[in-house]
Amino acid sequence: MTGPWMPSDGGEGDKRHAPATLRNRDAIAAVLADWLPVSGTVLEVASGSGEHAVHFAAAFPKLCWRPSDPDPAALVSIGAWSAEAGLPNIAAPLHLDASAPDWPLGHADALLCINMVHISPWVATLGLFAGAARLLGPGAPLILYGPYLEADVATADSNLAFDESLRSRNPDWGLRSVKAVVDAAAQHGFRFTERRTMPANNLMLLFMAV
Repeated sequence: MTGPWMPSDGGEGDKRHAPATLRNRDAIAAVLADWLPVSGTVLEVASGSGEHAVHFAAAFPKLCWRPSDPDPAALVSIGAWSAEAGLPNIAAPLHLDASAPDWPLGHADALLCINMVHISPWVATLGLFAGAARLLGPGAPLILYGPYLEADVATADSNLAFDESLRSRNPDWGLRSVKAVVDAAAQHGFRFTERRTMPANNLMLLFMAV
């Protein structure tokens, strides 16, 4: 497990590069193929560098991809990667803070959030579910990816070290327990549907709006 990507990390010009993207994007896409709708709009919350958004927009041409991020540098990077790709199904990035009470989008058919829950205050995760409840209709998927803690599963040493590193950077950051996330989702009308193990001690969690 490497450290969290920051908008100021690496890359030439406006485009930033998150090394983990190249390692995990195909594994994530394979699960998304099972979980995403065939068509519609996918809101990606906390898109970071924008590399995932471009990769997934190419992989799922029948879906309209809406990347977003609260950081201006990330929005510039997303726009640069999107412009280079020239894909017709990827929209301009939205300035979106998951913890904000109002989001700049009124509807989506799916929501994807990669590696945000542990690199943000808990209020951002609560806001994510609250915002998703406003956007998603019954049966729409909300998909999370990242490292989590599980009471009945031993935590990898690398994840424990990563958690310690995150908390040393910001005491409001850190790996969250799956139970805490599932409980928060339920409070906003989402049913925990599936868990899949991923490479490098990560998980993908699927919730459905009810």
